[in-house]
Amino acid sequence: MQIEEILAAASVIPVLEVAELDQAAPLARALAAGGLRVVELTLRTDCALDALKAMQDAAPDLIVGMGTVRTGGDIEESLAAGAAFLVSPGASLSLLTAFADSGAASLPGVATASEAMSAAALGFKALKFFPAEPAGGLSYLKALAGPLPDIVFCPTGSISAEKAPDYLALANVACVGGSWIATKQAIAKGDWTGIEDNARRAAKMA
Repeated sequence: MQIEEILAAASVIPVLEVAELDQAAPLARALAAGGLRVVELTLRTDCALDALKAMQDAAPDLIVGMGTVRTGGDIEESLAAGAAFLVSPGASLSLLTAFADSGAASLPGVATASEAMSAAALGFKALKFFPAEPAGGLSYLKALAGPLPDIVFCPTGSISAEKAPDYLALANVACVGGSWIATKQAIAKGDWTGIEDNARRAAKMA
């Protein structure tokens, strides 16, 4: 799938940190049961690559991407683990080149107009806006819509359930990323019912 197709299948993309491998399968089932189709698992824990496969096995219809991708090695390992798409917190020239060379559906992270223009010049017209709230939030994205009408964003970073609908209402926002759907604390406690409920509310924001 192309990144545009993946974003079109999403409303809110939960940003997930799985610390223990046995959390992956029930987490995936809870998110899928809540109606979400796209999730981002972060490459921040030792079990992240194995967790990605476990999530896919537990919920085959779930589109599972790998986030916090920072190097060419991260790209290779994530794709070998079966990542459907890749997300980065930032976008160095070397990383953008590695994304392009990989042929994978990729969502590079940007925080400024200059970074967005640099990524777009290399063919990336769908970008992660991160960290969304600290970097200017709604007003910043509104300001980018005029001069950069061909670029769409997935804002991520300190976006709450209350703020998400305002972001989704913007013409240049394809979807939003949110960690509130399945926080580290909720995952650690195994609160799968609460996570499913959050996922269901997020899915209705489309």
